[in-house]
Amino acid sequence: MTRRRAWSTAGAIVAGASGMLLAQATTMNRLGEDYVRVVLALGVHDADYVDAYYGPPAWRTQAEADKLSLQDIDLEAAGLLRRLASSVPGVREDEMARLRHQYLTRQLEALRARVRMKTGGKLSFDEESKALYDAVAPTHTEAEFETVLEALDGSLPGSGSLIERFDAFRSRYVIPRDRLDETFKAAIEGCRSRTLEHIQLPREESFTVEYVTNKSWSGYNWYQGGYRSLIQVNTDLPIHIDRAVDLACHEGYPGHHVYNVLLEKNLVRDRQWMEFSVYPLFSPQSLIAEGSANYGIEVAFPPAERLEFERTVLFPTAGLEPSGAGQYYKVLALVDRLSYAGNEAARRYINGTIDARAAAAWLEQYGLYTPARAEQRVRFIDQYRSYVINYNLGKDRVAAYVESRAAGNPGRRWDEFEKLLASPRLPSGLTEDSGSR
Repeated sequence: MTRRRAWSTAGAIVAGASGMLLAQATTMNRLGEDYVRVVLALGVHDADYVDAYYGPPAWRTQAEADKLSLQDIDLEAAGLLRRLASSVPGVREDEMARLRHQYLTRQLEALRARVRMKTGGKLSFDEESKALYDAVAPTHTEAEFETVLEALDGSLPGSGSLIERFDAFRSRYVIPRDRLDETFKAAIEGCRSRTLEHIQLPREESFTVEYVTNKSWSGYNWYQGGYRSLIQVNTDLPIHIDRAVDLACHEGYPGHHVYNVLLEKNLVRDRQWMEFSVYPLFSPQSLIAEGSANYGIEVAFPPAERLEFERTVLFPTAGLEPSGAGQYYKVLALVDRLSYAGNEAARRYINGTIDARAAAAWLEQYGLYTPARAEQRVRFIDQYRSYVINYNLGKDRVAAYVESRAAGNPGRRWDEFEKLLASPRLPSGLTEDSGSR
């Protein structure tokens, strides 16, 4: 009798624990759905805010019909945060449940920051990036960029200014317009085949490519749901050969397309976490999305393998002489060390210490942008502001996180990269976790 009573007590404890976990999951699912609705509500006021949505169409229709005021949206978000604060996962919850709770909390805080901006709130560049993207980019001085420029000065032939010589050098590697689609398709196939060797994707996944003009960006992935994407490539300016792999990986495999497919498969469909059916652009999710898309280029194509692929496949496809590929990528590796110059231009511009013309001049001097590209980049900053940190800082954060777990093992790098893409991890979580290893 005593033993039977013991078993009965143990069973009650297990049943009680299971019931608590089920209640927690139910609460979180309701919060996730309400989060989607408040994101869609803000999207009615902010045309760039909802980057992707593939949840129930009726939710979007209702948001458009209700057209909540920004004040009411903020009150709704504040209420969700209070409910989240009273639903913190217990120690019995698995890591994914804890990450989910942290993710929803931080995403909602970012939504409230965006509402404040839309209602006239003023934030500095660093305050804004922290509030929206859960990260602050390091500050770099002119002297740091000048060191790189000096190294480039000795690597570029010809006469004239450094930017003139760089532009002349790079102009030899422009993809002819009549070969652009063929070259881009070859790059996509290379990126896709390498990705599928390591990541299993649903059979029905696919994307289509469009060529567009009059945009502030060079490429964009519009995720449609159902494992499908629309990728747009901007042809306003000449497209150089290196951009074929960059865009194919970043927008496609293993970048944005794969990221969104894995979130839909693993979180929305398998777990019914509806909050991942919507992607608010101005949120911490973007640092993970852009950072993983940029780092994914190197995961798919380590430098030596990329150079071989370029020489044997892309240069011939584009009708370019492959013998100069090695020198071309040596120069680009130096130029890549100037990537944070774009952040500095944006920081100064948004903080009001320089105007648009001075920001473009900064990009030309320290980022080696041509005048046309500098002007396009300033238009991007006008539209997306501190979002610029997500590309370079995001890549650095994702790289440090994955490499700390991969320990130099290429196969394990793919495994850790895939785990990151399929999880609701925050930017601040990347630094905490990578620093603990």
